[in-house]
Amino acid sequence: MNEMKPKVGMIAGLANPTRFLSLVGRILPFMIAITLALFVVGLCLAFTSEADYQQGNTVRIMYIHVPAAWLAMMCYMVMAVAALGTLVWRHPLADVAHKAAAPIGAAFTFLALLTGSLWGKPMWGTWWVWDARLTSVFILFLMYLGIIALNRAVDEPQRAARLSAILILVGVVNIPIIKFSVDWWNTLHQPASVIRLDGPTIDPVFLWPLAVMALAYTFAFFTMHLVAMRNEIYRRRVAAMRRVAASRAEAPVARREPRTQ
Repeated sequence: MNEMKPKVGMIAGLANPTRFLSLVGRILPFMIAITLALFVVGLCLAFTSEADYQQGNTVRIMYIHVPAAWLAMMCYMVMAVAALGTLVWRHPLADVAHKAAAPIGAAFTFLALLTGSLWGKPMWGTWWVWDARLTSVFILFLMYLGIIALNRAVDEPQRAARLSAILILVGVVNIPIIKFSVDWWNTLHQPASVIRLDGPTIDPVFLWPLAVMALAYTFAFFTMHLVAMRNEIYRRRVAAMRRVAASRAEAPVARREPRTQ
């Protein structure tokens, strides 16, 4: 029991924004270096791997599209955990985490939709179809945009954080729909070929570049998320200092006002 106290204290210490910023400053250079290295290796493998016997070189879109789709869903789940931290545990950095993650998740989702459309044209003969997988991912993109708009529309930070957290948790229901839509409905989108209970069905020639690119995307997300959280903390500190300065400037004016009988 005593061994758990230092770990709990370490996690609780990260609730302090100053300690969190110090940690980010130490690990961020390593995160950036690892991300760049993974992208270099992943892109080299992607461009030097064999072409598919049916899709030809078009299959290389997979190395951009599939990790983007995975990260679009993973980012939303990170936001859902942060939303619980806002509503249940009231962690000081939880609302910072889900607010900072929303634009990143929207970017990944847009990239997944764009590359999916580019991939779908030569494979399906059309840029877009309203099947279950594509529609549910498009709804995810709209959810991201709605969360971003809500955060910007509400001026009070605490109220915006609570409303955003509720909206995020409501939208979680869409994640399993995206994942299992190809199994529940008859769609043009191919079924899962990597994350399966019986193991991947994709050839290792394509699996290894895809795995490295997925890892690169994952490190890129956490790197950008840490930077965005750091920027949000700084933004809030600047806003707080401006409010204090404004209140101090108004105080002498209030004292000079004549009293009414």
